Amino acid sequence: MDRLAGLSPDDAVFKARRFRPEFVDGAEMCRVSVLEPQNDQGLAVDLRLALAIRMARLNADEALTADYQSQFQSLDAAPDITALAGGATDLAEPLATIARHVDLVTLEPIKAEASDITRLKAAGLSNPQIVALSELIAFVNFQTRVAAGLRLMRSA
Repeated sequence: MDRLAGLSPDDAVFKARRFRPEFVDGAEMCRVSVLEPQNDQGLAVDLRLALAIRMARLNADEALTADYQSQFQSLDAAPDITALAGGATDLAEPLATIARHVDLVTLEPIKAEASDITRLKAAGLSNPQIVALSELIAFVNFQTRVAAGLRLMRSA
């Protein structure tokens, strides 16, 4: 989070964050658990990173987008996963439904309804996959907001 916000150990904001190490450590543990879980629930790391890139772009967070892209480039992702990362919507199922859901919850979360979960199930996602997807969406959108806030604090 510090790196994405452009903080260094000499910054006052960096030092202030260390007053609450549980938040610094907790955010890092969340990042690892949603992007590199021990049990991926059938949502592979390349898919998770592609979705993270997509959400970072939707949030117009260039630093986060670049960070996720550098991680993604080290993988040998399939063309459809790469297209997903690039923002494509004309994807085969279940990627089309996953992309629609990620875009909806990232851009207009108030419009998300129970029928959106039903749509994910109809596309073939299991309940554990829907939970894992929800955790990923929540974390990346949380991450962009915290990084943006830290950048604002740093610039003040």
